[in-house]
Amino acid sequence: LVVPWRWRCTPRRGGSGCPPAGQVRAAFLRFFQERHGHRRLPSAPVRPRGDPRLLFVNAGMNQFKPIFLGTVHPRSELAQHRRVVNSQKCVRAGGKHNDLEDVGRDTYHHTFFEMLGNWSFGDYFKEEACSMAWELLTEVYEIPKDRLYVTYFGGDSSLGLSADEECRDVWLRLGVPASRVLPFPLKDNFWEMGDTGPCGPCTEIHYDHVGGGRNAAALVNQGSPDVVEIWNLVFMQYSREVEGNLLPLPQHHVDTGMGLERLVTILQNKRSNYDTDLFTPILDAIHKGCGGPRYQGLVGDADVGRVNMAYRVVADHVRTLCMCITDGIYPGLSGAELVLRRILRRAVRFCSEVLHAPPGLLASLVPTVVEVLLPEAFWLTFLILGQIMDIINENEVAFLSSLERGRRIIERTVQQMEPSTNFPAEVAWSLYGNLGFPLDLIDLMLEEKGISLDSAAFNELALEDAKRKAGGPQAGQLENGNTCLDVHSLAQLQNSNVPATDDSPKYAYKLGQHGQYEFSPCQATVLMLYRDQSLQKEVGAGQRCGVILDRTNFYAEQGGQACDQGYMIRLGQQDILFPVESVRLCGGYVIHEVTAVETLHAGDQVQLFVDEAQRLACMTNHTATHLLNFALRHVLGDNTEQRGSHVTAERLRFDFDTKGPVTVEQLQQVEQVVQDVIKRNEAVHMAEVPLTLARRVQGLRAVDEGYPDPVRIVSLGVPVETVLTRDSEAAMQTSVELCCGTHLLQTGAMEDLAIISERQLVKGISRVIAVTGGQAKQAREVGQCLAMEVDSVSLRMKQRTTSIPEMQNLSKEVGQLTKVVANTAMPQWQRKELQTILKALQRTANTAIKKLEVQQAEEKAQSLLAKHCNQPVIIDTVPADSLSILMKVVNQLCDKSPGSSVLLLSPQVSGEVLCACQVSKNCLPVFSAADWAVAVCTQMEGKAGGSPVVAKGSGNAKGMQGALTTALQFAQSKL
Repeated sequence: LVVPWRWRCTPRRGGSGCPPAGQVRAAFLRFFQERHGHRRLPSAPVRPRGDPRLLFVNAGMNQFKPIFLGTVHPRSELAQHRRVVNSQKCVRAGGKHNDLEDVGRDTYHHTFFEMLGNWSFGDYFKEEACSMAWELLTEVYEIPKDRLYVTYFGGDSSLGLSADEECRDVWLRLGVPASRVLPFPLKDNFWEMGDTGPCGPCTEIHYDHVGGGRNAAALVNQGSPDVVEIWNLVFMQYSREVEGNLLPLPQHHVDTGMGLERLVTILQNKRSNYDTDLFTPILDAIHKGCGGPRYQGLVGDADVGRVNMAYRVVADHVRTLCMCITDGIYPGLSGAELVLRRILRRAVRFCSEVLHAPPGLLASLVPTVVEVLLPEAFWLTFLILGQIMDIINENEVAFLSSLERGRRIIERTVQQMEPSTNFPAEVAWSLYGNLGFPLDLIDLMLEEKGISLDSAAFNELALEDAKRKAGGPQAGQLENGNTCLDVHSLAQLQNSNVPATDDSPKYAYKLGQHGQYEFSPCQATVLMLYRDQSLQKEVGAGQRCGVILDRTNFYAEQGGQACDQGYMIRLGQQDILFPVESVRLCGGYVIHEVTAVETLHAGDQVQLFVDEAQRLACMTNHTATHLLNFALRHVLGDNTEQRGSHVTAERLRFDFDTKGPVTVEQLQQVEQVVQDVIKRNEAVHMAEVPLTLARRVQGLRAVDEGYPDPVRIVSLGVPVETVLTRDSEAAMQTSVELCCGTHLLQTGAMEDLAIISERQLVKGISRVIAVTGGQAKQAREVGQCLAMEVDSVSLRMKQRTTSIPEMQNLSKEVGQLTKVVANTAMPQWQRKELQTILKALQRTANTAIKKLEVQQAEEKAQSLLAKHCNQPVIIDTVPADSLSILMKVVNQLCDKSPGSSVLLLSPQVSGEVLCACQVSKNCLPVFSAADWAVAVCTQMEGKAGGSPVVAKGSGNAKGMQGALTTALQFAQSKL
């Protein structure tokens, strides 16, 4: 540069002379971009694109994995990168890397953080990477050199890896004293992406907060808060194979990562991340909003009432919420969405019960978070700002009532517990399943009371629940008689004039002002209890029974839709929950399967609470099922008839008549029909009409089934009155069905539908499985990424490599992709397309490998033939990449010299020796190839086998010279 590059710092929030976080970040990016020619890239979204194994982006390298794995498309923009720098938004909560439960307990764990990183893809390596890092820290940021320590990989004899002396020598040349260049073993200084794939030694830079000229080498990597790691430089130079061995990579990469929060702490001369300007404005806003004592940075026993912990939890979690919602991850029921819901509810609990803040505090912090982070780093529009606040407020309101009820339940249960006992798993499971309490929040609330949960019993309940869900609609019904009235009990109810259950409240829901669904409350009276195939007036605590009510808003399983779940409470006893595990309809009576926490009596007044999230998911998928039925008939023809369906909160299943397998084009057309209706946001019309009137509807499906009278009609986009008009053909242009299920009020809430499976059950009947909403979106993202990977393999295979190992690696990659494509949730039409391509690629790879092996074998055979000149016995060593090639060389030699008997050995890098041999037919039966190979391989402590003509085996390289002697002696003894 013409003008010397310098650290531009003007004091702002960080205090006198302290660089603000925004300038620290900008200096890092500018240093690599302007001084060292790196390309600056924006942060990837925190939602991983097309990687179902990750809940969130948790490291800077996530977006570059295709480069490291060698699967990047050669023509893609990603493949053109050589030097890159960025600041990556990362979330570590849930999955393998999970810091959620540690947040708040100390002053440095976070669920959201920024990772500053620079990368080299086959460009510079250890010398330049270390030099640039040292220059930035000591000359630009002006961190005192005597406070820095570096570590390097000290080697591992079990893997045959020597110490990374190259890296050590780089640091020494940079002037780091030898006493501060420290070797560490595999667990500290060797980085691996996974069980297989790119890996390599790393070097870490550590900072001593105390300083003062002391030598703190003994505290490095010892968990001391005084000496902390600030930067990790990974040198990817190996690939771990499936067998566990390490092979050198053809191209070396550098991957570095430095946490912005920790770096800012050092540069602002603080000891806690929460004392930097990345957090202090948020902590000030929390104090202003709750009106309690100020944040003091206390931890452990010094933090009386856990007020300081609450400050840290809320400040950290609201940052995570802002980043995730900005990138399209909203609190929900599964995957990353479920983790985000846990984070939000954890924050709400600390706001409400520890800080005693008024409702709405969490959302009120969003503008402050945006002011701290987003103007300088990620840019957020004012429109999204309001959306984030609305989502947080809606979720807070939904949880606050449950939080208060849950707190009372915990307090009441603790009062009734015997001393020195664990908290009952049944109560915890009810809090978890019915009130939506995250397990870590339950543990935290119990920890505050000095008690612990019976985790083993809780895990058993979770396992039972998972088994029941995995078993499908019929799971558990045979062995459980509490929800299916026997004929005598049914007659007894009718003879006693017990009225049938009014279940019309299950349809009592509407769209609120902001488009959210609002479900009306329902109060009811217990008419009778049912247990052990008998009607009872009373059921004791701890017993499971069926509860018959005069009215209910719970949906009983029927019409292919899964039943509702939720709970009921007795009026006047808000702190006792009776979980409703399943609901069935028998002879007009709705039976709710309940575990009685306390004694239940006929005549009890109860209030019912349906799990609204599960109900809404079922409504979405049921409406989607109707729409799918219509789309299939539209694409495949009017003769396509439904043969069965099942709707759950997770997915929908639909069986139908078909003349043959559904083609890729037809699957695409079906999805397009559905998506068109979703985009139009058609109204869903529902009404009860006399059965005779319903029969007039032209094209109506399933009229012959045993429906009640009057019957419920569900029509998409066309009012029921219109489809009932005589001679109206409106029903032929949309979905109109008789259905008792619960449905959306508008199709737009479905967002998307993806068919992720289609197969023939028997000849003439096919089954499709589909998902909606976020699951459908994720399935499409995964499909697109897999398509790019397949395209990349295809292009690399067309380049026609002459290297057998490279072609074998491509073949292995095709095999792995084939498994992933077969087992991953993605659009079925795309799966079929990719499977066709992969099948052809596998054939191409196999053919190419065979051709290259034959070509290589011919060359080696010709060379050996010239060397041995048609001798009766040819024994030699030859380089060969596989036993298959070695055998081909032997075959070629024998073909060209029919009178020769040949045995060849091939030493491998791994220390193994391959053996292949063939005996001339003129020497049979005296001379056996199998015996020859066994004698030779036994000498090498190995094994062999084969026929009298050809045989093969392997052994250890230590015995190879003796094996050659044995081979000759054995042959001479037989000839």
